[in-house]
Amino acid sequence: MSAERGGAGTAWADARAAAAAAGVEITGLTGADVAAAQQLIGAAWGPHQVPQSNLLQAVAHAGNTLLVARREAEPLGVVLGFLGWAGGLHLHSHMTAVVAGQQSRGVGYALKLWQRALCLDQRVGSIRWTYDPLIARNAHFNLVKLGADVTAFHPDFYGAMDDTVNAGDASDRFEVTWDLGSDRVADAVAGRRTAVADVAGSLAIPADYDALRRRDPAEAQRVRMRTREAFQRLWTEGLSIEWSGGRYVFVRQPVGSVRG
Repeated sequence: MSAERGGAGTAWADARAAAAAAGVEITGLTGADVAAAQQLIGAAWGPHQVPQSNLLQAVAHAGNTLLVARREAEPLGVVLGFLGWAGGLHLHSHMTAVVAGQQSRGVGYALKLWQRALCLDQRVGSIRWTYDPLIARNAHFNLVKLGADVTAFHPDFYGAMDDTVNAGDASDRFEVTWDLGSDRVADAVAGRRTAVADVAGSLAIPADYDALRRRDPAEAQRVRMRTREAFQRLWTEGLSIEWSGGRYVFVRQPVGSVRG
């Protein structure tokens, strides 16, 4: 998957620039090398979340994105995605993990842009994934830095989870769609910020929800339930969800716009 065509040429330039800025080399994983993905996933979420090596090998062999970012041969980050077709052909990006100490240093961003370029190479124009709407840093990364759109809210999407990050908490998730060839994404990758207009309301979340649920699980659950109610209500009102000024803002959609 290396031929550059159409929008993939610019996407590859963006991906290589991001990898260079992060000081990493990004490659696909296959065969015995899938152990690097297992190592990174285990470090991020614990042993219960580590996929079997034969599953990872099959996913990679089928041509899906199982990518690792390395610096001087040391694995620093991984992204795992597979094709889906519910609601149209897309890549579902299931896991992105970056080792402690390297987060917010461009490694995850480079992996996502590499994933984007590979998809455009194969004329796959959309990537989707889910994230916890109470993790502020991920809201900024997904909606501002990457330019993805919130297209669904799924209360307790995965049910009870047993990983080291989410155990004991409800698994509410926003689903986002990354429209790879859109002006919104091109502007985000170029660092151009578009002012949010026609705001109907806003919702603040904890600056560090991870720390809150470790320190005070009961209060974290109260926050979870309050925000779940707000997200469900606002979503049914047909408002778009953006991230601006460290909080969610709810925007009236233009007439004729389409929501997932």
